[in-house]
Amino acid sequence: MDKFSDQEICPMCNMPKDMCVCDNLISEELQIIIYNDKRKWGKVVTLISFKGDHGLDLHDLLKKAKRKVASGGTVRGNEIELMGEHRFRLKKLLIDEGFPEDIISIKE
Repeated sequence: MDKFSDQEICPMCNMPKDMCVCDNLISEELQIIIYNDKRKWGKVVTLISFKGDHGLDLHDLLKKAKRKVASGGTVRGNEIELMGEHRFRLKKLLIDEGFPEDIISIKE
């Protein structure tokens, strides 16, 4: 039996909580802003903008977000763009992924 099987696992780094280094990786300067925008023909998209040094794999996060909200999307620079209005569901996803709630803001 594995010695780590009874420990809680961090959702971001997949390491046991006592060995997790995610708090050190997420910079205090990092800000995540979630907002809506309109594209061609009035279609609504939800954008997740990462401000500051993050060093995250946005493509992996995009894959999880697309699966969570059942929508298409893409990565453009430091932003994740998803089709449709999903601000609150994406905030919950980011919190579940281990991001502190105080660095995530929803813009109207």
